[in-house]
Amino acid sequence: MPQTPDTNRRIVLANRPEGLPDNETLRQETAPVPDPGPGEMLLRTIYLSLDPYMRGRMSDAKSYAEPVPIGGVMTGQVVAQVVASNLEGFAPGDHVLAGSGWQDYALSDGTQVLNLGPSPEHPSWALGILGMPGYTAHAGLLRIGEPKAGETVVVAAASGPVGATVGQIARIKGCRVVGIAGGAEKCAHVVDTLGFDACIDHRADDFETQLKAACPDGIDVYFENVGGRVLYAVLPLLNPFARVPVCGMVAWYNETGLPDGPDHGPQIMGTILRQKVKMEGFIIFDSFPKSAQMEFVSDMTGWLKEGRVKYQEQVIEGLEAAPGALNDLLEGRNFGKMVVKVG
Repeated sequence: MPQTPDTNRRIVLANRPEGLPDNETLRQETAPVPDPGPGEMLLRTIYLSLDPYMRGRMSDAKSYAEPVPIGGVMTGQVVAQVVASNLEGFAPGDHVLAGSGWQDYALSDGTQVLNLGPSPEHPSWALGILGMPGYTAHAGLLRIGEPKAGETVVVAAASGPVGATVGQIARIKGCRVVGIAGGAEKCAHVVDTLGFDACIDHRADDFETQLKAACPDGIDVYFENVGGRVLYAVLPLLNPFARVPVCGMVAWYNETGLPDGPDHGPQIMGTILRQKVKMEGFIIFDSFPKSAQMEFVSDMTGWLKEGRVKYQEQVIEGLEAAPGALNDLLEGRNFGKMVVKVG
């Protein structure tokens, strides 16, 4: 069913999943398109961002943000177009960045909405390289990782929107950069297109041996996106005073209890102690001062114009494809920043 002017398709949370979301987790329903009241505008979704954090919002476990309620529209950032507006500063035809979620239409009072203007050159980039993933990479690496020229930076999920950007920024800062990705195609892209010094396939039987060989001088900065086997392989290679920005743990997002296998807690904590490692988690919306975002916009805009940063986007067609695409993302079957073309 395509987007229409008089029907609002919505994908809502039907059940809280255990493990990977399944066909019972999300439900598509329809509702009338709402009318904007005083001080409101009506937004029509064009692009929907898919991101790993969405799995966490399906759970009611304590977290940094409120969970999506049962029956509530699934959360997500969108690029939308203003259909009608009773709000100063927003005109019909303007493109905006908003948190409208998985639906065709939404009302907004303008809170936390960014006007992108009537004709942005790459509207979907506001969901990726010029938006939250790009800012996450920039602030997490530079403010927590503090890379110095000549150091070795290792990046997990190196072909994804955050990891790919982290590695390219680290190269700009004069570091040796080793990526970790899933599969030969992704690793080739990371080296040949993004300019990393090396990329190791985490699916390889001898992954740990390959990673050690690629980091002969140890690891000074490890940008953590995945956890699991990758983290355990990195730990023995961390240098004294290494820095570990903790951005995500996608390998564990579908776990409902402790992971299977041995208890790695002593290994993790012992490494932090002996090597004097700084390991810091962060949530991009509240971990840094506003000046960090202004620095990101200035740097990234310049680097893109100069061709020093390259960006890969994977566009999925149709709102109805979003649930399956999110599972592909959670299981590493995406290639680049994943967005859904809704309307």
